[in-house]
Amino acid sequence: MKKLIFISLVCFGVYEYLHKNSNTNQVFQSSFAAEYSSSDEILQGAYRNRQSNLQVSGSGRVIKILPDDLKGSRHQRFILKLSTGQTLLVAHNIDLSPRINSLRTGDMVKFYGEYEWNTKGGVLHWTHHDPKGRHKDGWLIHNGITYK
Repeated sequence: MKKLIFISLVCFGVYEYLHKNSNTNQVFQSSFAAEYSSSDEILQGAYRNRQSNLQVSGSGRVIKILPDDLKGSRHQRFILKLSTGQTLLVAHNIDLSPRINSLRTGDMVKFYGEYEWNTKGGVLHWTHHDPKGRHKDGWLIHNGITYK
């Protein structure tokens, strides 16, 4: 009888743990979606107000892959479309960070870097580590792989 009570208590504890973590995961997913939604709104405001030098994070869908910029530091370039419809040119320094070789039009990319205003929606750069440690490190995530 004691064994049965013990097993019941263990099963109940496991059920409660799984149920509690399932809710935590839903809260995490909701806060993740809210974070990127508010990031898009921040980027929209930065574009409207012509702001630059702004650290931002978010995500977008690749709508165009451009040729690499090979003048000075080499940059992989592509354009993201945010959920708000705003476009964002990503200039990813491939002298300091690995190139995203598998990148294709239609792919989703998460980002953290520095926003610079321009008339076409803005440019995102500093999507890599700073070897001199003077600037916040940035990153890109594509297909679960972080590039920094």
